[in-house]
Amino acid sequence: MESTTTHIVVLITAGSKHEAEAIGKALVESRLAACVNILEHVWSLFRWQGVIERQEEVLMLVKSRSDLLPSIIQVVKEMHSYTVPEVIALPILAGSPDYLAWADESIRQTS
Repeated sequence: MESTTTHIVVLITAGSKHEAEAIGKALVESRLAACVNILEHVWSLFRWQGVIERQEEVLMLVKSRSDLLPSIIQVVKEMHSYTVPEVIALPILAGSPDYLAWADESIRQTS
C-alpha cells in the first residue's frame, strides 16, 4: 500500500440524484475529480436555523487531491441548491498504487 497525504475523498450531500449527477459530472469533466460515487437514500439529521431537520439526501464520494479542494468548493457553491452545502475532505492515508496512479492521471490538468 502506498502512503500519500495529497489524495482526498470529499463528502458532498445533495438534495436530489439529479443535482448530485450534475455536480459530479462537472467535477469529472473539469478534471477536479477522478471519480464520483453517488449514494441515494441517505438520511441526515441536522440543526438548521434553530430547528432540527430530518431530510433524505444523496451522498457524493469524490476522489481527488487536496490542492484541488478550493476549486471543488467553488464548483459546488455555484451549482448547489443549498445555502450552505456540505463539502468535507478526508485524507486518503494509503491505497492501491495502481488506483492512485489512475486517479492522478484522471485529474491531471492538460495544457
